[in-house]
Amino acid sequence: MTPRVNPQFFEARDWALLDRALETAAVAHRAQTRKATGVPYLVHPYAVGMLLLEARCPTEVVIAGILHDVIEDTPVTLAQLRQQFGDEIAEIVAQCSEPDKSWPWEKRKQHTIDFLPTAPLTVKLVMAADKLHNVRSIVEEYLKIGKAVWERFNRGREQQAWYYRSVANSLIENLPNDFDKSLFVQLREEVEFLFSLE
Repeated sequence: MTPRVNPQFFEARDWALLDRALETAAVAHRAQTRKATGVPYLVHPYAVGMLLLEARCPTEVVIAGILHDVIEDTPVTLAQLRQQFGDEIAEIVAQCSEPDKSWPWEKRKQHTIDFLPTAPLTVKLVMAADKLHNVRSIVEEYLKIGKAVWERFNRGREQQAWYYRSVANSLIENLPNDFDKSLFVQLREEVEFLFSLE
């Protein structure tokens, strides 16, 4: 089913859920920082949620965006998330999480690339916002420190270019014809901008 924006966008119940999601993410990510920057990690899930809110995505997608890393990167479990936020949000977060962190980097990333063309649209939206904020953060750091930014990652510029381009292309596959693709197009354009920097 294609997510549609409710004309009664973000009512009282939605704001209460948003508050709870922000609090959950803040507690779960409280000791974490972004790669080599010292910036509190919470900035990232907050930014992802705000991108989705700005795109007028359904409430469940916005909340899942804020919580998208809690299963993968914190002690919070899928069962806990399901209990706190319900099945739909928990399932979106689960599908945005890598299946096994013990896999080699290439296998984990290829799994994501292969999954995304047929992923539910709700998952695609969260993943697009996640990658878009990542790309913007890398560009910001690149403008400060140049090519040294790539030393912060498990793999270098070439592998990151392969991954981000592949994800951007996989996300835009199989989107409904009548769906607003601007978030996905924006991601693809900003990925190309990032990897055009020399």
